[in-house]
Amino acid sequence: MSYQIAIGADHAGFTYKEAIKNWLEEHNYTVTDFGTYSADSADYADFAHPVASAVETGKADRGVLVCGSGQGVCMTANKHQGVRAALVWQPEIAELTRQHNDANVLCLPERFTTLADALACVQLFLETEFEGGRHQRRVGKIAC
Repeated sequence: MSYQIAIGADHAGFTYKEAIKNWLEEHNYTVTDFGTYSADSADYADFAHPVASAVETGKADRGVLVCGSGQGVCMTANKHQGVRAALVWQPEIAELTRQHNDANVLCLPERFTTLADALACVQLFLETEFEGGRHQRRVGKIAC
């Protein structure tokens, strides 16, 4: 299945964002890049909000955000209704967050994971289905 992907990063996630965007395009995903477009200092919320908004409104099926720790973009994205952003730094967590939490925004910490693991996380995040069942009841309790 091919998804419409919204992607964004601050300066500390710029390098991985560019690599992930290239990987997504090579694998025939449609990508909307909300920036940043350089390694110059930038505020993570300026990129996390547009990515989360795209997922929230259905303009994107999934989102990918990158910053130094992954925390700032994750906290920001989770302010949006219907967004379930997950901080992920290894492939197994990417798989579980899809299976059990139906995460729709992947948040990666460029400073704390390798590019190879980050790309593996992206692949698993996009290819893993939500299991539903008992997990659906739990996910249904997330929203306020």
